Amino acid sequence: MKDITVQTNISIRQAMKALDKTAKKCLLVIDDNKKLLGTLTDGDLRRSILAGAKFAENISDSYKTKPTVIKEDEYNPEKAKELLLKRKLDMIPIVNENNVVVDYVTWSSMGGESQPENSLGDVAVVIMAGGKGTRLEPFTKILPKPLVPIHEKPIIEHIIERFTDRGCSDFHLTVNYKGKIMKAYFEELLPDYKVNFVDEQEPLGTAGSLRFLDGQVNRPFFVTNCDIIIKADYASIYEFHQKGGFDVTLVASAKEYVIPYGTCELNGDGHLSHINEKPKYDFLINTGLYVLNPDVLKIIPENKFYHITHLIEDAKNQGKKVGVFPIDDDAWIDIGQWTEYQQEVDKL
Repeated sequence: MKDITVQTNISIRQAMKALDKTAKKCLLVIDDNKKLLGTLTDGDLRRSILAGAKFAENISDSYKTKPTVIKEDEYNPEKAKELLLKRKLDMIPIVNENNVVVDYVTWSSMGGESQPENSLGDVAVVIMAGGKGTRLEPFTKILPKPLVPIHEKPIIEHIIERFTDRGCSDFHLTVNYKGKIMKAYFEELLPDYKVNFVDEQEPLGTAGSLRFLDGQVNRPFFVTNCDIIIKADYASIYEFHQKGGFDVTLVASAKEYVIPYGTCELNGDGHLSHINEKPKYDFLINTGLYVLNPDVLKIIPENKFYHITHLIEDAKNQGKKVGVFPIDDDAWIDIGQWTEYQQEVDKL
């Protein structure tokens, strides 16, 4: 149980990484005597971050303090299974009479079955694949960026597989630069999912070509850049978008940046107050993965160069609700330029 038990003094960032490493989707928070204090899920951490908690803060205000538990002397496999299913829990800790964790149960441990996963079904996915990819030259002098290889497959197949694993089968690819090569690749591939090409006659930015989809989608859909891979639960992202009543949801990565110098802080008189030695700063960085409601497409001007940042800003100005879904920095693989490509390719 060592990999799923934590104490309250770990940071939110450390907890995110611990959750990313375990397949259990839940951590057990214990004290020095291994007594159960609560449970912690990625949803709990997400709520804390969105409420303003810093990544360096500890988890003491993030975990559930009254979790569902099973007493050791009352354990019954069938009742445990029923409880997991009824309350849609990933894990239930088993405690003794002193509230010390002695074990835990998960759905998969109750007979080796797979917990029913949320399927995205007929949710459409738009992949913005029309850019020149100048940062990945010289590959992109010959190939369109989405066809740059990672191991045995091009980038775009890695992206698509993340969605097909959750049941998606309706893909729209916006193409411009070397678009004929893109079309020829999928014609040769003969995939078992639907691919519709959206042709840009001229570059329209990171969102301009989305206007061509107005009237073609009737429920919230994903939009992703063609040079990123997000290792997150896409069904959870979609559920977050719908339950939050958002018109636009962007997925953001928790990044920590360290200034490699001592920074000088001044007082009101312009004199030195103090020096921060190599300070650390946390940011939520836009990853390039979004969920959009269909009616947002009407905001996009026709045949005009228009970025996704313009769309988000204009949506906010029109009273639309924009949500942010935080993920750990290790869950975002950015391969849009050579330095990232070389560093990240081995993570897949």
